[in-house]
Amino acid sequence: MHHRTLAALALAAALGAAIGNASAAGGPAQPRLVAAIGDKIKQKEADLESIRKHLAEKRNELHVRELRKEDLAQQVAQTEARIASVSATLDDLNAEVRSNERKLSWNEIQLHAAEATLQRHNDALKRRLVDAYERGDLGYLNVLLASASFTDFVERWDDVRFLVAANQRAVRERKTAEEAVAGAERRLQSQRAALEDVVQQREHDRAALASLAVQRSQLLEVAEIARRGVAQQVTELEEVSASEEAALEQLIRERQREEEVRRAAERRAAQIAGREIPSDATSGGPGTLTWPVSGPITSPFGMRADPNGRGFRMHTGMDIAAPTGQTIVAAAGGRIIFAGWYGGYGNAIIIDHGGQTSTLYGHCSQIFVAVGQEIQRGQAIGAVGQTGDATGPHVHFEVRINGVPVDPAGHLR
Repeated sequence: MHHRTLAALALAAALGAAIGNASAAGGPAQPRLVAAIGDKIKQKEADLESIRKHLAEKRNELHVRELRKEDLAQQVAQTEARIASVSATLDDLNAEVRSNERKLSWNEIQLHAAEATLQRHNDALKRRLVDAYERGDLGYLNVLLASASFTDFVERWDDVRFLVAANQRAVRERKTAEEAVAGAERRLQSQRAALEDVVQQREHDRAALASLAVQRSQLLEVAEIARRGVAQQVTELEEVSASEEAALEQLIRERQREEEVRRAAERRAAQIAGREIPSDATSGGPGTLTWPVSGPITSPFGMRADPNGRGFRMHTGMDIAAPTGQTIVAAAGGRIIFAGWYGGYGNAIIIDHGGQTSTLYGHCSQIFVAVGQEIQRGQAIGAVGQTGDATGPHVHFEVRINGVPVDPAGHLR
């Protein structure tokens, strides 16, 4: 049986050599229809890096547009607040003008009454003087001469004196009232003119502010249109990035399947040669995993609100906080099947551990390993960072079985 196996192997080797010689001699060769998986992955990495840079530029532009829109919205709100304030001031001024008009009307009534009373007093005085001149009516003197006695004369003298003084005082008071009313009217007229000037100025201010509000509203509308345009570009780029990431993910799975085939071939070769088979290879997986860094878990595996404000999403790994630059170690032995930019993961490393099990380390600031490199458990592979979609320095640690992320908590020791 052993001799037949050796013979079969020798025959296969001879056929392989023959085919190789024929190709070298210019014989027919199978055309290369598809590039190697490694080349495809490198191309996808380059595509993702280009998209990442473009997306970063557009996100920055979107941020600027949003700030511009917020600033214009604030300016519009301030202008409208000023319009409301000026309108309120105008309402107060108009109320004051109406009150002033009422005061003017009342003062005019008082002035007319005072003038009428004064006129009556003047008319009465004139009539007395005319009567005294025409009829010789001495008035107060006749009253005094008609006294029956000296005592009566004195009493009449006091009455006449008081009456004359009262008439004189009434005339003076009416004259003073007339002057006061006239002065109040002059002040009110002056106040009305000043109020009308202020009202006119406030009306002008309100018209200017209304025009400014229209201009700023138009600018705000233009800014919103521009913001929506950039936001649409960001969305489209994110969709392209997601599509490219999905394609890269598929290529990584193909590489993992290729790695599984390679491991299986190594196991068969070891069995044929009678060599010892590695423990990971015999168990079909790495078993328990070592923590990649030491630090608190800031976000576990499972559904969560996206920290970048993009809704409620599945978090496919475990976030472990650690300072930027802290060393990341391999959770188990295996082979590097990816090391480079991986979309939202930023700089990422993926290690295949056999048994369709792999681990991913995202948001690295540095990568210390290369694709195809054999790694031992606990070996330094990179440094903590916050590249990609990260809000702070940490390691995004994933465990994938058959390409599907599972909760790392159940595999760590």
